[in-house]
Amino acid sequence: MTIKAILFDLYGTLIDIETDESMEEIYRSIAHFLTYHGVYLHRWEVRDLYYRIMKEQKEQSSEQYPEINVESIWNVFLKQQGMKGVSPRKKLARTLAQIYRGVSRKRLQLYPSVKAGLDQLKSTCRMALISDAQPCYALPEIRAVSLDGYFDPIIISADYGFRKPDPRLFEKALEIMSLTPREVLYVGNDMFRDIYGASVLGIKTIYILSNQGAPSYGETTADYVVTGFEEISTAVKELSQGHTKSMTPP
Repeated sequence: MTIKAILFDLYGTLIDIETDESMEEIYRSIAHFLTYHGVYLHRWEVRDLYYRIMKEQKEQSSEQYPEINVESIWNVFLKQQGMKGVSPRKKLARTLAQIYRGVSRKRLQLYPSVKAGLDQLKSTCRMALISDAQPCYALPEIRAVSLDGYFDPIIISADYGFRKPDPRLFEKALEIMSLTPREVLYVGNDMFRDIYGASVLGIKTIYILSNQGAPSYGETTADYVVTGFEEISTAVKELSQGHTKSMTPP
């Protein structure tokens, strides 16, 4: 098996992140910030409007696995508050989305050995990202942990309106890279979204044990299971030689 590229999940696989969207401070901060733009709402009004628009966005989607777009949510939010200029409204919507993320974020760091592992792999094959995420969060966070420049393409679910395990996200990466499922591996930490999603297309998979993600999904099994990123290079070598290391994670 000739492996020409490795496709990676982002959060829970490369980046160890923790957020808490229930924090009162998120909505207080946004409510206070909005007063400088002529919008006067109580923090709980901000929260309730945000989640109502999110719910409506999901209900309007015809996708099996719908993905929200946080910038679109805030854009609708601001339009409902009477902001008419399209360009300044879109700009402010992105700012609100990033304030939301920044205040809710409690931890953002790489898992051990990620940089060293990627440096080792990049000399032998191409690398891409397929992530259930928001561009206005993920792209700056990739830069913040110094992962910019490693991946091409970067496929982010919010750009498409659907999320993993929808096979179209994997197909999009393959199309851009002009590769077939047999020429790539996929590395992820969620047995449903990552491993099942990739395996639907016949992509060989590496499941990485993580502090995040679903450890099981029905009868789905990965072709190789690792306990840390330092084992990825060995897993790639073993799979290229036709060897597997599949088990049911605890």
